[in-house]
Amino acid sequence: MKILGISAHYHDSAAALVIDGLPVAVVQEERLSRRKNDAAFPMLAIEWCLAHAGVQPEDLDAVVFYERPMLKFERILTSTLRTFPRSWRAFPKAMKNALGEKVWVRGLIASHLGVQGRKILFTEHHQSHAAAAFLTAPTRRAAILTADGVGEWATVTVGHGARDAHTGTAITLLREVRFPHSLGMLYSTFTAYLGFAVNEGEYKVMGLAAYGLPTRADDVRRLIRRTSDGAFELDLDYFEFHSTARRSYATRFIDLFGPPREAHQPIDLDTADGRRFADCAASVQLILEEVLIDIASALHRETGLPDLCFGGGVALNGVANARILAESGFERVLVPPAPGDAGCALGAALYADRIHFGNPDREIPDHPFWGPSVDGAELLRLAREDNVSADELDERALIEQTVDDLAAGRIIGWMEGNLELGPRALGHRSILAEPHRVETRDRLNRNVKFREEFRPFAPIVPAEVASDYFAIPQGGDRLGRFMSGVFPVRPEWRDRLAAVTHVDGTARVQVLQQVMEPRLYALLEAYGRRNGIPVLLNTSFNLAGEPIVNRIIEGYSTFRRSGLDVLVAGQVRVTKHALRRARSREDSGCSRSAASSDAG
Repeated sequence: MKILGISAHYHDSAAALVIDGLPVAVVQEERLSRRKNDAAFPMLAIEWCLAHAGVQPEDLDAVVFYERPMLKFERILTSTLRTFPRSWRAFPKAMKNALGEKVWVRGLIASHLGVQGRKILFTEHHQSHAAAAFLTAPTRRAAILTADGVGEWATVTVGHGARDAHTGTAITLLREVRFPHSLGMLYSTFTAYLGFAVNEGEYKVMGLAAYGLPTRADDVRRLIRRTSDGAFELDLDYFEFHSTARRSYATRFIDLFGPPREAHQPIDLDTADGRRFADCAASVQLILEEVLIDIASALHRETGLPDLCFGGGVALNGVANARILAESGFERVLVPPAPGDAGCALGAALYADRIHFGNPDREIPDHPFWGPSVDGAELLRLAREDNVSADELDERALIEQTVDDLAAGRIIGWMEGNLELGPRALGHRSILAEPHRVETRDRLNRNVKFREEFRPFAPIVPAEVASDYFAIPQGGDRLGRFMSGVFPVRPEWRDRLAAVTHVDGTARVQVLQQVMEPRLYALLEAYGRRNGIPVLLNTSFNLAGEPIVNRIIEGYSTFRRSGLDVLVAGQVRVTKHALRRARSREDSGCSRSAASSDAG
């Protein structure tokens, strides 16, 4: 059976192709369109998935959209009418957006792909999140928690799942919190208030929180009240996201927390405003953690299950994930590599396969590498066309040369195999550097990534020795697999891991098992033999405001436009030194031509 899953029209559009119960291709539209957080109908992603598998649209048994558009339209219409007349300015725009392509998704899919309407199916948004979290996890029975901004109506769901080769698969969502009461919208409101882009800058709030103190926690508690059933509700007098698209926070919010930060305004932690913004970030982060821990703890008591599968955009908050693991009673917290809307394309396809069609359970390969692949020969060709010398090395020589580069303080663009799914670079489209010096972190932020100085970088470490350097609790290696947990750096190593140790002494660790990425594992081992510490800095291969690179041409362009020193793809290595030599030859050639012309 061939099933295509689609997520679109909010943010992070994606497509996923599942054949006979297993994913064969999954990719986010932004990686192909090169538009960050691309929300458009993912035609490029769909075309790549089908072409990669050699499948024609007419071969598909089903196309599954990740939410129910008419139910979402009901929520938009109801919410707008409830807040009338405050919402009167937003009403025409909301109706235009909802009554456009967002509602008529069935027709849109049919027209783009030429598939019959009866083959087009819909899941609910949080069912897609739940399926992406549970059906891809190495567990047979688990509690399920999903949390995001909003799907159709639900913003938080709790439930459980079971997978059995004989009795089939079940995902049961027991209860939900409904819009406008939303942990995701609470956090996104502070994201906007702090001057960051909503649905993109939430991780900046988490990073900024470490520089502040939760001095405003009681004020944040005024915004979110706990209810007798263990859930919560927002005090909507402080918010406007439910009534207007103009801004998400109300005047009363500003009266409580002070003037918001403008996006262009730098965050100077030596000023009163800078400290106020950091304290606001720390406060909302603390309250988010507290509410999630309470909900997860109650779910553990109710289900008695050892595993929690956590999906939705809120599951990208690694600090909260680590506290859930430590304090909720669950032995493992399993977060997929793409817990947000991009992962819903895969979740929708798997939900249709297992639940709608009742197909038998299959073990999903436990990795994030489902996108387009790269070939070092393309980098070799591109470099030669650019008159730049490139080295083609055997595996052992390449690893040793890369260790030499890292030990010399060079920053490396690393492209390998199939593209990752999700917002984290997990070893196939990464920037690698030595982890020892603060200067490396500052250089990366300033000259390579072109981003805020307060942003931390992640370490990557072999699974067998991760606990030697990081205080990873029992079960924490699972969160570390996809860089989904933040854990303390052991105090005795913080000075020697300064580039990857955040201001609060923590790091968002990637715990690498050899089976997931053998080549990067070999590099870590070789670096450890040379320097005594098998840890590297690993961050996504992109510049600020751009998607993670996909093709060789994008990696090469980023290499040329930034402070990267080395680019590696497959067996091929290009250096800035070679690039400078090429420029020197070009300049020399131009000078000779000019001299000849003058002489003539």
